[in-house]
Amino acid sequence: MQTTRATSLDEIYLTLKPKPLETQEEIDAFYIETLNKVRGGDKIGRLKLGLERAYKQRIFFKGCLMGHPGVGKSTELTRLIKEVENQFSVIRFSVITNLDPSNFNPLDVLLLMMVEVTENTKMAFEKGEARKKPSEKILQEIWDWFSTEKKIRISTGESAIAVNAGAGVKEDSLWNKVLGLFASLRGDFKYAYTQKKEIIEYRLARTNDLIDMANRLLDECNQSLREANNGNNGRDWLFIGEDFDKAGITARSLTSLFIEKANIFSELKTHLIFNLPISIYTDSNAGQLPFSHENRLMIPDMPVFKENYEPNDKGRGAIREVLMARVDPDLFEQNAMERIIVASGGNLRDLFSMTNYAADTAILRKSDNSKINDEDVTIAIANMRTEYERSLGANAYDKEIVYEDKAKLMKRIYDGEKEAYIPNQVLYTLLNCRAVQEFDGWFSIHPLVVDLLNAQGRIPGTSQGGIPGGTS
Repeated sequence: MQTTRATSLDEIYLTLKPKPLETQEEIDAFYIETLNKVRGGDKIGRLKLGLERAYKQRIFFKGCLMGHPGVGKSTELTRLIKEVENQFSVIRFSVITNLDPSNFNPLDVLLLMMVEVTENTKMAFEKGEARKKPSEKILQEIWDWFSTEKKIRISTGESAIAVNAGAGVKEDSLWNKVLGLFASLRGDFKYAYTQKKEIIEYRLARTNDLIDMANRLLDECNQSLREANNGNNGRDWLFIGEDFDKAGITARSLTSLFIEKANIFSELKTHLIFNLPISIYTDSNAGQLPFSHENRLMIPDMPVFKENYEPNDKGRGAIREVLMARVDPDLFEQNAMERIIVASGGNLRDLFSMTNYAADTAILRKSDNSKINDEDVTIAIANMRTEYERSLGANAYDKEIVYEDKAKLMKRIYDGEKEAYIPNQVLYTLLNCRAVQEFDGWFSIHPLVVDLLNAQGRIPGTSQGGIPGGTS
């Protein structure tokens, strides 16, 4: 990512990449503190405080960071990692990269965490940052646990993906054999749809045994890390699980993992933070989440309107700072930047996407004018509006919910009915597709969706032709 402000249309895509800030250089160049001030305070500061207290008290911190995709959760977690690096070694994993996002089951996540801490302990040991490897006792226990599973695989004719443990690794020790087994299990996680029912049932039937074994492994890996530096004052392992808010991950999978099988995380002897979709907070069973209320933190979108649909100058100003840090404002004609800011609904991913689209439209226009103009912005907004329109239709994840129910609830929210905030499956779905936004104690409809509801005759415009809360 280019870390200097774009000064030409050709450079905009280099500074507005749809990815979180990952390095200190990127954060120094582009991170805007004003965002946190406008949207309710520094949530990362609260997570840091909780982690530091847990470290001192020798207890385990369990928390989650919620919000719509594109509000900057991963960037905030990058900040957190830097802030706690003296006390924690972080294992960061993604449901998209490391698991099968549409088919994973709760124990896949637990097993992945066991694999990650074992492999990361190996790397830390080799660098002198961990005092010792896991004991032969726990390694043998892991090997024996999976021996039964290997027999089931063979008897059911399943691919021997995890049977030939240690393939390509010198099996001169139990340590290497377990590392080989774990390496081969990664294929299981990534292609969970190939798992036989018998394997899944075997694992589920022995969930408690697996949690106990995972805890013994975590105990040893944590102790090894702590004792490597300054006696007993070294680091602890901290897991950060990401991308559970991405499209394609079903509400059913999230409920199964974080509510029905919440004991997996509440009983694990490790620090962990997950980033989750804002919709899970509205689930009627959210009280069963394995995170205490004070450790469930939300990063809302930045409001571009007030509740009465007047312009929110503070919100728009903060978003403008974000955009101006990355793009020279002279690349926009008058009012073009403001229109994109309003249409983004305060969502940074939408902001970057529409700006990129408008810039590319300006480039393809091949005009002598090397700026984003009003027409370029109109095209970019129409393109993003179509994306929102498609997200409101029927899909594989909420087949039982018809559009008419969604439209009725959105109209009630738009009209300011507080009873419309009461959680139900329709609201969950609308939050998941970002049509409904949640701010500090109130809901709103995304400006692009307000446009759609107006076009359908569900929301009236003004006599001057504008749409309160919309993009015009």
